[in-house]
Amino acid sequence: MDPPQPQGMNFQFPPPSAPCPPPLPINNPLALPAQMLSPSPWSTGLFDCFDDFGNCCLTFFCPCITFGRIAEIVDRGSTSCGVGGGLYALILCSTGCQWIYSCFYRSKMRSLFFLEESPCADCLVHCCCETCALSQEYRELFNRGFRLDLELKGCFDAGWEGNLSRQKAMVAPAVEGGMRR
Repeated sequence: MDPPQPQGMNFQFPPPSAPCPPPLPINNPLALPAQMLSPSPWSTGLFDCFDDFGNCCLTFFCPCITFGRIAEIVDRGSTSCGVGGGLYALILCSTGCQWIYSCFYRSKMRSLFFLEESPCADCLVHCCCETCALSQEYRELFNRGFRLDLELKGCFDAGWEGNLSRQKAMVAPAVEGGMRR
């Protein structure tokens, strides 16, 4: 039975909605590959600190520098290395809870590169193994092609801007006129 119509108006209710389309078949070429459904592992382990002995020592004696370099890349240049490292050092000296600050960057980095949360929760990793966590994050960025060291090829070419200009220089030039036989 239709609901009562208001007097003087030609009002009609919309037709019932169409049924949902059938689900896509499993062999659909537009479906995401299985590797995109689960996060990928880190390129190095948490305790592989000595794989990069120089960074291991730097992170052990001055973690604010390593953290600043990581923060600049993860924030895509909106936080400079100096500001990130300075804030880390300030929190370290004033409260000793710098691991709370740095665990947020680990989470940000994991979501940026779709990495798994391993071997345990980000804040627990930074609370228990701050130096190892920072070293692992540094190595991950390095293995993904970012250069974080202060000096490359004799000029200051590190950080977000330096990595952007390096990537632009590595792009192959466009060929005009297309391919010919």
